[in-house]
Amino acid sequence: MSITRDAVLDVLKSVADPVGGKDIVSAGIVRALTVEGGTVRFVLEIDPARAQRMEPARAEAEARLRALPGVDTVSVVMTAHSAAPQPPDLKGGARPKPQGPEKVPGVERIVAIASGKGGVGKSTVAANLAVALAAEGRRVGLLDADVYGPSQPRMLGVSGRPASPDGKTILPLRNHGVTLMSLGLLTQEDEAVVWRGPMLMGALQQMLFQVQWGALDILVVDLPPGTGDVQMTLAQKAEVTGAIIVSTPQDIALLDARKGIDMFRKMGTPILGMIENMAVHICSNCGHEEHIFGHGGVRAEAARLGVPLLAEIPLHLDIRTASDGGAPVVASKAASPQARAFRELARRLVAEGLA
Repeated sequence: MSITRDAVLDVLKSVADPVGGKDIVSAGIVRALTVEGGTVRFVLEIDPARAQRMEPARAEAEARLRALPGVDTVSVVMTAHSAAPQPPDLKGGARPKPQGPEKVPGVERIVAIASGKGGVGKSTVAANLAVALAAEGRRVGLLDADVYGPSQPRMLGVSGRPASPDGKTILPLRNHGVTLMSLGLLTQEDEAVVWRGPMLMGALQQMLFQVQWGALDILVVDLPPGTGDVQMTLAQKAEVTGAIIVSTPQDIALLDARKGIDMFRKMGTPILGMIENMAVHICSNCGHEEHIFGHGGVRAEAARLGVPLLAEIPLHLDIRTASDGGAPVVASKAASPQARAFRELARRLVAEGLA
């Protein structure tokens, strides 16, 4: 029996905060909660003066979680700071500007997932690829840089606000074996991000260099569609291993994909290959194959540009419903043909030394 995040939160809500009179969840001191299989980890962030009084609450929370069916291991860390932790300021934090691209500390490779236009399933591909790479034993991070439409928290089933012990360092969240940072974790789900270029560029640099990513084999970056400030900032400020372009087979999508490829080449970022998403729909009733968006367009474009076609991902209802439900199809239906398409893509990247 696997334990859910909601079940863990319900237990923690039964533990009283001995100082504030609320439960420890409502008091806002439970941070960085992760639930992986039977392992539960979280941090209690408190004022130093409260440390002794909070120890019984910490012990109670640990004991109640250990008694929960499906929980094998509980790790509770109590951290004390001189001031209440503040959310990181992603709008104007000054940071020394390097002369050229630099390596993100602890990150071996950075692979950008890009598209020329929206609606081609780029974020879905990024989420499933990240989970598939984690299933292959890689240490994976996912940076949701699609600042105007940050969807990765929903796709990976992650909620809560990342902790920032000093107002500068950001502690990312984690689920399905993937370490995640997204602007969507710092805003309300229906709140628009109304930022100009300099604010976007500053936010991206802080999410790259001020997040405590730890040791990663690969950081997957889900870029916004198009060829704007975020793409240029990533290429100019970080050492990017390469970009993967996602497109559907239709001509309009390919027209914009060419522009995205041209931009990366002008920025000196290698193109690792292309992915044809929504390549074919197979009827669940009769098994008939139908190429709703055309067929072979991305393969032909990849050949024309001299880059590999890395994968052809089918159009399938399970991929959409799994992403909406917070468990990408690679995690929720690992044996399905659509999940295997992402696993094969991940294995190819690992075999080629790209992940």
